[in-house]
Amino acid sequence: MSSWNRWLVGSCALGSVALSACIDDPTSSPTSTRDVTQEIGDSTDLAANSGFVMAYFKESPSASGSNYGLHLAVSSDSLNWTPLNQNNPVVTPTQGTLGLRDPFILRKQDGAFEVIATDLNGTNFSLQNQFIHVWDSMDLRTFTGYRRVKLHSLPTHSWAPEAFWDPSRNQYAIIYSANNGTRDVIMVNYTTDFIAVSAAQVFFDPGFNVIDADVLVGGGTGGATNYLYYKVANGGSLQGARSSSLNPGSFNAGTYTSSIAHGGTEAPILVRSLTANTWYLWGDTYTPNGVFYAWQTSNIDSNSWTAMDQKLYTQPLNSKHATIQPITATEMSNLIARWGAPTWNRLKSYNFPARYVRHLNNVARIDTYPFDPSPDEQWRIVPGLADPTGVSFQSVNFPTMYLRHSNFALVLNTNDNTATFRADATFTRVPGFADPSWTSFRSFNFPDRFIRHANFVLRIDPITASSSTTAKQDATFRVGF
Repeated sequence: MSSWNRWLVGSCALGSVALSACIDDPTSSPTSTRDVTQEIGDSTDLAANSGFVMAYFKESPSASGSNYGLHLAVSSDSLNWTPLNQNNPVVTPTQGTLGLRDPFILRKQDGAFEVIATDLNGTNFSLQNQFIHVWDSMDLRTFTGYRRVKLHSLPTHSWAPEAFWDPSRNQYAIIYSANNGTRDVIMVNYTTDFIAVSAAQVFFDPGFNVIDADVLVGGGTGGATNYLYYKVANGGSLQGARSSSLNPGSFNAGTYTSSIAHGGTEAPILVRSLTANTWYLWGDTYTPNGVFYAWQTSNIDSNSWTAMDQKLYTQPLNSKHATIQPITATEMSNLIARWGAPTWNRLKSYNFPARYVRHLNNVARIDTYPFDPSPDEQWRIVPGLADPTGVSFQSVNFPTMYLRHSNFALVLNTNDNTATFRADATFTRVPGFADPSWTSFRSFNFPDRFIRHANFVLRIDPITASSSTTAKQDATFRVGF
């Protein structure tokens, strides 16, 4: 099969392109970025993917961090993500409800992109809407031809649209969640240009309510089997179906997995690794709302998805119902150049990887994501106030305030520019005690002491190579986004 579909994720010789972002590198200077340099050859073959792009919208528990525009992030491994444009939207709908949910990026046959999304600004899930948002894009740096496309005339919604190339029809299939008058099913329309579409018909109906279908054509390898993962609407879990055909109805009797869930789970994303015989399955939870969990398998044909350790992956802040597509090294570097990497970081706990460093009532602690206000967990890691070879943690939402230790407890205080404050607020990055690819932070003026959490509150304590495993894990953090 020769297609720019999602199964085109193979790697080839890469060219020299530098991708810079503030990612975990304990030995780096706080004023520099870490260069992730890959070699790219002369080939412009778009099958030469070496990274991924994610599209999403944002929601937070109290809605203070919610935004219903199109957001982008990039990743070299599809597990840890760098939000672009400071985690702000790169484009926002100007018609319909003026907002979007459930964006999807399609690599088209000509190598360009199509972006489609649910036309819904907020959480009014009773709204009937027969339209979806559509943008054309050559490179995800500019978006043109914005329009809404009508898919059907049913008194229902058009949720979570996705698209794939069907070579047997020489057309793109647009699939989406709708109620056909009997139950929630996956519908399909066919198109060549995402302007004119065929009449809607049922694509997937296993006999019970389903939403949020994600199709991986050829299993991401160009194979003969196609996979459709979906949410069991009444059960709050994910399941997978398979078929050798992409015809409507071909997946109906093809469910082969048991339920996959972590709480109420929806919005499955299937991703084929670029470097290993591994598939990842992402799911978006709504209990609590907005936490992504990931599973992996070495055999997508088996019913053997294993939950991944949360230390291994990090979603973009406040991201919801995403899509993940492979891109080339050049495309990734161009996206970072166009939209920029964040000027802030988040710090993830090593032994409580669902928790992030934040300030609350001026006390530094680790709390379970998600929480509001989300800027409480965003930090500008700046040159150390007492020593520029060290670092200081400047609050994003209170920029005159920094983390400092006081009686060995970490607190958020206003910088009074005294020598004592500057010393208390300065730390040295070193390889993590629990994992040298992570980071530990040594106090500048108490160099035998390191930042660690105790009962989820941050302090500086003496830590050495002979300290307990717990103490070393408490003192280890991932600097990411």
